[in-house]
Order: sequence, then C-alpha cells, then structure tokens
Amino acid sequence: MFEEVETAVVILNWNGREFLERFLPRLVECTQSPDIALVVADNASSDDSVAFMQTHYPQIRLILNPENGGFAKGYNDALAQIKAKFYVLLNSDIEVTPHWVEPIIEQMKAHPEVAAAQPKLRAFHDKARFEYAGAAGGFIDYLGYPFCRGRIFDCVETDKGQYDTPCEVFWGTGAALFVRADLYHACGGLDNDFFAHMEEIDLCWRLRNKGYKIMYYPQSVVYHIGGGTLPKSSPRKTYLNFRNNLVLLYKNLPEKQLKSVFFKRFFLDMIAAMMFLMKGATGDFKAVFKARRDFRRAKPLHKAKRKAIAPQACPLVYGKSIVIEYNFKKHKTFGELDPKKFS
Repeated sequence: MFEEVETAVVILNWNGREFLERFLPRLVECTQSPDIALVVADNASSDDSVAFMQTHYPQIRLILNPENGGFAKGYNDALAQIKAKFYVLLNSDIEVTPHWVEPIIEQMKAHPEVAAAQPKLRAFHDKARFEYAGAAGGFIDYLGYPFCRGRIFDCVETDKGQYDTPCEVFWGTGAALFVRADLYHACGGLDNDFFAHMEEIDLCWRLRNKGYKIMYYPQSVVYHIGGGTLPKSSPRKTYLNFRNNLVLLYKNLPEKQLKSVFFKRFFLDMIAAMMFLMKGATGDFKAVFKARRDFRRAKPLHKAKRKAIAPQACPLVYGKSIVIEYNFKKHKTFGELDPKKFS
C-alpha cells in the first residue's frame, strides 16, 4: 500500500511502452503538484514496458498486476493498493495540458454531490476536433446506445466553443475519469466481468443510482489518440460492445422498462448483424450472436448484481432512439437533439 495522497493519477498499461515513452514526459511536466501522485499499473505486459519504467521513471510508482484482467480488473487490482481521496483513471495514449488536474479536483472538493467527472477530450491527431471516446461528456438513450456532446456515432464535431460550459452528464469517459476514491470502492469499482468497454458507463450509472452527479468540466483539456489497445473496428471490440451493452442495461434499467427495451434491442441487434454481413464483415456478424449468447449464459450472475443495485429511474436518459435520430432524421450533432427529451 502506497503512502496516502490527495489525488492519484493512474495509468493502466498493457504492452504500451510506445505510449509511455511518448506521453509520460508531458504528463510529468504538467503534473508537478505534491498533492498529486503518478502511478503506472502494468497489466502483465509482454513487452519491455516494466523495464522501461524502472530505468527511465524510477520516481513514478509502479504496480505490477499478475495478469491481464482487462481494463476493469486491472484498475480494480491497482486501485486497491492506492490510498487517495481522488483517483484519475488515465489512458496511456493521452497528452495532457498544463493544470489539467487542478480545475476538476477543485470543483469536486467544492461539490460533494459530484462523484465523478471528465475533462474536455479532443483528438490528438486533429486537435481542433473532439475525440470519439468521450468528447464533451457522455449520454445514453433509452435503448442503451451511448453518445456524447460532440460525438454521435461516427460524426465527431469540431470544437468551436459550443461545449465550453460545465454541465452534468450521464457518464464520463474512462479515458480520463476523475472519481472519488471512497465512492469508487463503496460501489464495488468497475465490473470485472466487462473486461473492457462500457465499464465506465456502468460505474457512472451505479453512482447515479445512489444519487450522485457526473460532471463535465471543460476548463481541463486533454488529447486522446484512441484505439491504442483494440483497433476501432474489430470482431473482438464488436463482441465486447454488444455483450457489455446488454449487461449494462440488464444491471441498471428500472424493472418497468426491462422487457420493452430488451424486446426492441433484439431486433436492433439483428439489424446490426445483417448490416455487418452485407459489408462482408463476417467476424463482426458472428460477434453479435456470440455476445448475445454469452450474455444469456451469464444472466444468473448479472441478476444478482441487479438485485444489489436496486435500479431506479435516473435523469438525463435521452427518451428517443439515437439510432433513428441519427440515421433517419439526420440529427448528427448533439445540438440538434430535443433537449426536452432528456428526462
């Protein structure tokens, strides 16, 4: 167990020596406060990440996880060894900017009802644009499809200052997630069974079920490459996204919405599978069916989690289908959505 600090910035690394070499100098330069500790948690990398850290950054705390348990278990194993008031879960492929931590921590100190928060996320390779993974804060529609201010499906907006006001969001990106340590552990942390993808949405939803807020603070800006561990398009990623989305809904939806949503999602998932097939993406086609099969097999386990959560209706769920809004109504930006439909 490390000495307690106010804020621990924790990078989870798996075979990411290239990103560590590229982005750690800037992180160290922009994170000089004695109240902030930098930690790299290695998920049993097979490259020379650990040797690189030990040689070039002996001042940065290093945690060696015994296995690659994915994003969720990797962070849970690491954070169990870190005593802090606030955690910052930071992807290894992010470039930070000066004073990127302090504005958010100051806001969270002043507002104890805020459990988690995210900065503005811009794209590293096109710094005028938002980045896919979190942009200016995440939301979800009533059928479980996530989207962001600044990004709906593959339509990513240019940052013109349209999202420069702090606001409450439904979920904060796991690429740069600030979270209160005590609440993280009280909620059970990230769900290990997710492995990777949407686990941060699940955590934020559980925190919201307990009455806390998730916030977006644009005073802090970071730049994200994205897709560093899994490429943006791959059968494995398709599988995790479809399976984890079903788990997310089953764990957190209020009882009265469960049957209706899952009935509609069956048909939408079948349409998605057929679209993959028509594009020749047979691996993604099969991944949709494997995801649904594995969700059904693990349903008893998720049922127990659902019972422990005791889901209730949460505000800020978008009451229309974002799939229809985007594909048929051609609403490609967050500003085109009906603000009255965020219940």
